[in-house]
Amino acid sequence: MTETHTIHDGLKVAILVDGGFYRRRAYSVFGDISPEKRANELDSYCRRHLTETINGIHHEHDLYRIFYYDCVPSNKAVFNPITRKSEELSETNMYSWTVKFLDELKKKRKFAVRLGELSDSGIGYFIPPQKTKELLLGKTKLEDLQKSDLNLSIVQKGVDMRIGLDIASMAYKKQVMQIVLISGDSDFVPAAKLARREGIDFVLDPLGSRIKENLMEHIDGKRTVDSAYIMHK
Repeated sequence: MTETHTIHDGLKVAILVDGGFYRRRAYSVFGDISPEKRANELDSYCRRHLTETINGIHHEHDLYRIFYYDCVPSNKAVFNPITRKSEELSETNMYSWTVKFLDELKKKRKFAVRLGELSDSGIGYFIPPQKTKELLLGKTKLEDLQKSDLNLSIVQKGVDMRIGLDIASMAYKKQVMQIVLISGDSDFVPAAKLARREGIDFVLDPLGSRIKENLMEHIDGKRTVDSAYIMHK
């Protein structure tokens, strides 16, 4: 971390959430719950970032807005090589759950839902690396594969771009003094560097997951506000 910022009460804070990352991480740590409860869980979690203790001093910040970035789930038909049938993704539980979850977030106070798109060409089932290794070592036969052994690959478009544009816009317009980004990858680095040059305090929340050591030089702090995420590696 090459820059320092003075933290004081009343900072205007924007919280940005990488939706795909958050949904996977929350499911892994807290399990499968209803869309309504997951939306309430996210709202509560984000607002905990408005309370901060630094060097023993307690600070209360003001929320500018919570930005949530995701994609509307695909409703395409995808061929399943195990069942040898086309499956309508719009008829799956995941589709209905995600649609309801996004609707619930749109109702939340101070939430802005930013939706990208899914790549039609990137949708399909694949055999995950561990199962592929078992096949190559002869521990599993191809004919023994089950539907549950496959993973569905769906490629998002435009989400990272929207995150970067919003960070740049808020930084140039001086709309906030602190940005908290809930994410687990390094695609945000150019936008984070820009924000810091504009005097924004940039905090990364990886929800307890590990990040690359060299990322620390591009942020002003790393903070996860629920110990359950930190304990769940």
